[in-house]
Amino acid sequence: MIASVRGTVEASGADYVVIVAHGVGYLIHTTSAAATSATEGSEMHLHTVLIVREDAMTLFGFPTLHERDLFNLLTSVSGIGPRLGLAILSHLSIDRLRQAVFNKQPELLTRVPGIGKKSAEKIVFELRDKLRGAATAAPAGDVIEVDADVMEALLTFGYTQSEAQAAIAAIPADTAYDFEERIRVALAYFMR
Repeated sequence: MIASVRGTVEASGADYVVIVAHGVGYLIHTTSAAATSATEGSEMHLHTVLIVREDAMTLFGFPTLHERDLFNLLTSVSGIGPRLGLAILSHLSIDRLRQAVFNKQPELLTRVPGIGKKSAEKIVFELRDKLRGAATAAPAGDVIEVDADVMEALLTFGYTQSEAQAAIAAIPADTAYDFEERIRVALAYFMR
C-alpha cells in the first residue's frame, strides 16, 4: 500500500495533483482546498489511500492524517464511494462535518452535490459512534463555531468555498480559538 507521497508538484487541477517523487509522477485525487493550494514546482506531502478496483488503481491524498482517517470512515458507509467521500471533504471543513454528525444535522451534508437526504441521514447515523471512538473526536463546540464564523466571513469577503477552506486549513494549530485572531491569520494566507 502507498501510505504517503512526498515530492514536487508537477501539475494540479480542480480535484487532483501530480506529484513527482523519485522520477515517478503520481496522479493523486485530493480535496479542492489541497489542489488549490498546490503550486507547480513546490514540494507537497500527502497521506494517501490506494483504492484498487477491477479496472483501476486510484490514489486519494490528504494534507493531514485526520482528513485521511475521515475519508476512510466516510467510505466505510454503505453507498459512499471514494469520489463522494472526497466531495464531502472538499465541501465541508472537518469541523463542519463533525458538527453535522454530533449535532445530528444531516441538512449540512445535503449541501454537498450528490448527497441526498437519505444518504446524509445514513452518514450521520453510521459515523456517530465511529467518530466518537476515533482520534478525530469532535472538539469543543466553540472550536467548531469559530471556524464556521471564519468561513462565513471569508465567503462574505468574496472568497470561494475552496479558497476559504484552504485558508482555514492553513491556520497553525497553535493559533487561539478567537475569531479576530483566526480571521487575521486566514486573511494573511491570501497575502503571501
